[in-house]
Amino acid sequence: MRANFRMQRLFVDAPLSAGAAIEANADQFNYLANVLRMGDGAEILLFNGRDGEWKASLSFPTRKRIQLTATEQTRPQPAPCDLHYLFAPLKIGRMDYLVQKAVEMGAGLLQPVMTQHVQGKITNLDKLRANVVEAAEQCGVLGIPDVAEPVRLSDLLDHWPSERRIIYCDEGDAGQNPLPVLAAIQERHLALLVGPEGGFSEDERARLRSLDFVTAIPLGPRILRADTAAVAALAVVQAAIGDWT
Repeated sequence: MRANFRMQRLFVDAPLSAGAAIEANADQFNYLANVLRMGDGAEILLFNGRDGEWKASLSFPTRKRIQLTATEQTRPQPAPCDLHYLFAPLKIGRMDYLVQKAVEMGAGLLQPVMTQHVQGKITNLDKLRANVVEAAEQCGVLGIPDVAEPVRLSDLLDHWPSERRIIYCDEGDAGQNPLPVLAAIQERHLALLVGPEGGFSEDERARLRSLDFVTAIPLGPRILRADTAAVAALAVVQAAIGDWT
């Protein structure tokens, strides 16, 4: 069932079922009452990443409180997305864009990876998680990707489960077309690794290419910025062997 983009959507961290009553927090109250200027009886869509999407009505027990009462389910909860997205943090602004697009493209886990040439850093995971929720609210996604603690690339590879294949974007690959490479992959548990603005170091590329559970792909004949490469790689993986097929 397709998302309804004519109604406002709001993430709530509470169980959802018919008749469930949820009190809006201070930020939600301000958004609904002061920004959207919704009144008593107005309807909104709620989701929590677990129980599907629900239509809910607003009521005002007091002037400073809003109660959201779920009335009917509009979409069931889909199966969780299994694609893990591994990314070297970018500078603020560009990283916000990267995270938003990863949510839209169906990433089930966001894993910051610290590489040798990384230029950005993760200073506030709560802000990153809030960006994930905001992206899900805006684009109709019902699943909320997990956000993992940053990890060094070497440590990640040392402890990686071999049954999940890593596909990494290699700007030094001699080819241009990723589709034949992707078509040969048999595993269905996948992770996509995109490097930093400065690219992977030669040592990192050599380590990645030496591992049986890693597959390198090119991304065409042009040099892409890291945030552009992220969107392009997510799209081609989902279209070739992901949940678009």
